[in-house]
Amino acid sequence: MRDHEPRRIARRDVLAAAAIIPVTAIKSAAQPTGSVFSAKQKRCLEAFANRLVPADEMGPGAVECGVVEYIDRSLADPAVGGKAAILAGIDAVDAFAIGSQGAPLADLPPDKRDAVLTAMEKDAATGFATGSAAFFAIIRRLTLEGMFCDPSWGGNRNFAGWDLIRYPGPRLAVSADDQRVGAAVKPVRFSVNGGGNGAGHGH
Repeated sequence: MRDHEPRRIARRDVLAAAAIIPVTAIKSAAQPTGSVFSAKQKRCLEAFANRLVPADEMGPGAVECGVVEYIDRSLADPAVGGKAAILAGIDAVDAFAIGSQGAPLADLPPDKRDAVLTAMEKDAATGFATGSAAFFAIIRRLTLEGMFCDPSWGGNRNFAGWDLIRYPGPRLAVSADDQRVGAAVKPVRFSVNGGGNGAGHGH
């Protein structure tokens, strides 16, 4: 692919880093009230996350899996630093999208959204306090965390993320049949904070 052509950001490329999700992301959290995002910021973040992990034959996309809800809850924690920088970064995404493609990110077609995100990933997008590549990496990390966290955090809705990587869920014991070579992994469907539901509502 020539350097001047936008690279399509493939779902499988983003998911390839799923194994590096920190253990701190797989924990329970209380349901916060309100949202840290304005309506405009939320639309931008949804468009961003859904281009990183779009719905395809492998499963639902990031927004359907609750990634934005996970990010919202994470930033609502008073102990989380960097919230202001992330909100400013989301505003910078829309500003760059308008300047380079003529409309906010959420209003662009998929190929133009990819052009914006590719420029960010290459650190070629302007208007970001610490560089566009650094901000791209932050949203990519948060998107992966939201895809594969415990459902009580708001992401991994209906266990779709765990199904994608064939993670069966937490369990105390594994039978001899489950350990046979080639045996199908039986999902447990268990959230550490709410029993057997993966709706992502923090029960």
